[in-house]
Amino acid sequence: MKKVTVALIGAGLRGVNYLEYALQHPDELQVVAVAEPIAERRDSFKAKHRLDDDQCFESWDDFFAAPKLADAVLICTQDKQHFDPTMRALEAGYHVLLEKPMSPDAKECILMGEMATRVNRVFSICHVLRYTHFFSTIKRLLDNGAIGRLMSIAHNENVGYWHQAHSFVRGNWRREEESSPMILAKSCHDLDILLWLAGADCTRVSSFGSLSHFTADQAPEGAPFRCLDGCPVSDECLYYAPKHYLTDDTNWPTSAISDDLSYDARYKALKEGPYGRCVYYCDNDVVDHQVVNLEFANAVTVAFTMSAFTKDVSRTIKLMGTKGEIRGAMEKNEIEIIHFDSGKAEQISLENMGGHVGHGGGDMGLIKDFLRLVREDGKSQGLTSADQSVQSHLMAIAAEQSRIDGSIIDLTSFTDSFRS
Repeated sequence: MKKVTVALIGAGLRGVNYLEYALQHPDELQVVAVAEPIAERRDSFKAKHRLDDDQCFESWDDFFAAPKLADAVLICTQDKQHFDPTMRALEAGYHVLLEKPMSPDAKECILMGEMATRVNRVFSICHVLRYTHFFSTIKRLLDNGAIGRLMSIAHNENVGYWHQAHSFVRGNWRREEESSPMILAKSCHDLDILLWLAGADCTRVSSFGSLSHFTADQAPEGAPFRCLDGCPVSDECLYYAPKHYLTDDTNWPTSAISDDLSYDARYKALKEGPYGRCVYYCDNDVVDHQVVNLEFANAVTVAFTMSAFTKDVSRTIKLMGTKGEIRGAMEKNEIEIIHFDSGKAEQISLENMGGHVGHGGGDMGLIKDFLRLVREDGKSQGLTSADQSVQSHLMAIAAEQSRIDGSIIDLTSFTDSFRS
C-alpha cells in the first residue's frame, strides 16, 4: 500500500484531530509540512509529527512558494480563508481535502468545484456524516427498500445550549461577516446527508429562523459584561463561564479558549478574551434556531430543524416511506425500523463509534477514503463529489437567503445566477 504524504494548512483543532490518523497509521499516511501563523500551534504540531524547521511555514503563501512537498493538502483554515489556498493547491497539482464549509460565497464554491474538475485532482469536502456507521446503515436500508419508496424526512440537529454559547455566541462562528451563516457553518453536514439520503437533486428551499435568546434584552438584571466581574446570578446561570472552562476537564471545548491550558492561563483568557463574556452581551448575530424545508426532484420532502435549545449535542432523524418508517438517534447508535404490514419494530444497535466526538467515527472514515482516492489518483469515486458538495452548500446559502427575505427559492435558478 502506497504511503500518502500530506501537508496541513491551518493547525487548529479540526486539522490536528484529523491527522491523528497519521500517528495511528504511519504506514498509510505521513505528514510532511504545516503552514500555521500562530507559533504555539505550529510548534506543537511540529513536535507531534516530528517535522524539521524547513517543513514548517508561517503562511500558505510561504508554503506554496516552495516546491511541491506532498501528494495532498488538508486545508483547515477559517471559513472565509478557504478559497485562496484551495485554488492555489489545485493549480499546484495537490489533491485537496477541505474542511467544511467550502466557502460562504456561492460563486467561490462553484469555482473551486470547476477548478478541481479542470485539473483532474481529488477534491473532497469534510462531509464526515456520510462516513459514519449510523448514516451509512440508514442509506443501505433505503437503497435495499426496507421502507419502500422514501417520501419524507424529519431531521433535527440538536446543537446543545452549551455548544451554542461556546461556538456561536462567544466563539469563532458567532458573526456571519467573520465566518458564515450558522446554517452553513454548523449544518452543511446535515444538508449534505439529506441530499445523499433523498437520492435526487434538491429543487426548492424555504427557511425561517432568528436570533431570539442570546441578546441584551434577555440578560438577567445586573449581569456584567464579563462573568468574572461579580455576576449576581452566577449560581443559577446556565452559561456562567467558570462553570464550563475552569474545571479539571481541559478537553474540548475548554481546549479552544487558550493554547496554554493551565488554570492561570484559562482564568486570564476569561478575564480578557471572548469566552469570558456574558452570553447576553456578546457581538453575535447568527441565529439560535432555524427550520429549513426542502423539496427534491423525486418528490421527497424534508423538514430540517437546527436548534440551540437542547440538552444534548445530537442528531435525530425519522424517515417515512410507503412501507414503513426508520427512526434513528445518532449519538445513541440506535436505529429502529417499523414495518407497516406486520406492525413489528426491528431494532438495530450499532457498535459505539464515539458519538459526538469524531462525528461517530466519520472523521477517520473520511481520512481513510480520501487516502484511497489519492492512491488511485482520482480514478475512482468516493462517497461524495465536488458537484454534490457544491449543491449542498448552495442549499444552505439558499436557505439563508430564504430566511432573510421570506422567499421560496428555486435552487436551479439560484445556482445559475451565480454561474452566470
